[in-house]
Amino acid sequence: MTDTDKSAAALGILDDLVRRAMRAGASAADAVVVDGVSVSVAYRMGRPEKLERAEGGDLGLRVLVGTRQALVSTADRSPQGLDALVERAVAMARAVPEDPTLGLADPALVARDLPDIDGCDPDEPSVELLSERARLLEDAARAVPGVTNSEGAEASWGRSTVALVGSNGFAHAYHTSQSSLGVAVVAGSDAHGMESDYASSAAVYGADLRDPVEVGRDAGERAVRRLGATRVPTGRRVIVFDPRVARGLIGHLLSAINGASIVRGTSFLKNKRGEAVFAPGIEVIEDPLRPRGLRSRPCDAEGLPCRRRSLIDDGRLTTWILDLRTARALGLESTGHAGRGPSSAPSPTTSNVWLAPGVLTPDALIGAIDDGLYVTDLVGQGVNGLTGDYSRGAAGLRIEKGQLTTPFNEVTIAGTLQDMFAALVPANDLVFRHGVDAPTVFLGDMMVAGA
Repeated sequence: MTDTDKSAAALGILDDLVRRAMRAGASAADAVVVDGVSVSVAYRMGRPEKLERAEGGDLGLRVLVGTRQALVSTADRSPQGLDALVERAVAMARAVPEDPTLGLADPALVARDLPDIDGCDPDEPSVELLSERARLLEDAARAVPGVTNSEGAEASWGRSTVALVGSNGFAHAYHTSQSSLGVAVVAGSDAHGMESDYASSAAVYGADLRDPVEVGRDAGERAVRRLGATRVPTGRRVIVFDPRVARGLIGHLLSAINGASIVRGTSFLKNKRGEAVFAPGIEVIEDPLRPRGLRSRPCDAEGLPCRRRSLIDDGRLTTWILDLRTARALGLESTGHAGRGPSSAPSPTTSNVWLAPGVLTPDALIGAIDDGLYVTDLVGQGVNGLTGDYSRGAAGLRIEKGQLTTPFNEVTIAGTLQDMFAALVPANDLVFRHGVDAPTVFLGDMMVAGA
């Protein structure tokens, strides 16, 4: 079946389901289908360890009776199964309390002309190709001197069809794909200490993946680099985040400006819209329409248009992340950020987000530091979204007189996200590898609890 045929079939089922719900007494309804197929191959210690293929799909129906809402999902698409689904959803909606913030998008506002995001690779990789990627990946990691064991390497591929139909006139289906590589290895020995690390790559098109040999070598070198780590003395030190952990700071920002947190009043940024949160010149960008973006989408999950925007512009917070429900609760308009699955109601979520790069190289940022820590790994969940307090275990490399030197671990870095954001200086090494990305970042001095 072609992608066009899959889209038509999914839209036909959903249109029929929404019509059934309206006939059963719903005042409004929408329905979503997510169908997918995935293949993964794993290698460990030079031998095939796993070959899996999975296919499946789920269908979700949301009905509103006035301002009462219910959502049900199923994998059964038989006429009898859909009849039962509609009956159950309408009965549930009539039994729940009213919520004036609920409702579908105004028909005049739903997206009509949807852009092509180039979000699906038409080529499905063979099992032989995935096996070769996984083998090369692990072989390259194990070939790094000092690597002594492997936790395994995996190459995978998946494709999904997403379709949404609403009683407000919205109807659209699109396709997404993703190929990925991942490997983790162990360096060292029982006698002298062991360390592990990993590396990965993901892309919409398989041709855009990093070279498996490069990814494997990266994992092996990261693991070996951690050998001989020691604790550092307690005190204040300048902190620099590697891109792999720097992207987590952007994740904390996105959580803090999510409409659900703002409505609940549980965000340390709840009163900061329109105000400076970062230093002048800092920009955090979201672009849901970026071609081949890992989180690209042509519209949001409520059928509203998506657009590129600066969440942080010249250091200032410009917007909340809103779907229809949180927007109504705040007396604002949706920002087109609704996301959902077949078994969940819409909620605010972002797409492709990145911290814009600066002008200095990572070497230039590090070169000006006399005594600091270059953090490559963080552990623990010590981030308080209400207060902004930040305290996490860290590992990485010491910075001494402008150079990366010996590895460290078993320390805790502490501060506040407010201070970290205000001091943040991005380097110029941004690379798009995830849905949320950042370059190397300088964070100023923080408290370090070590030896």
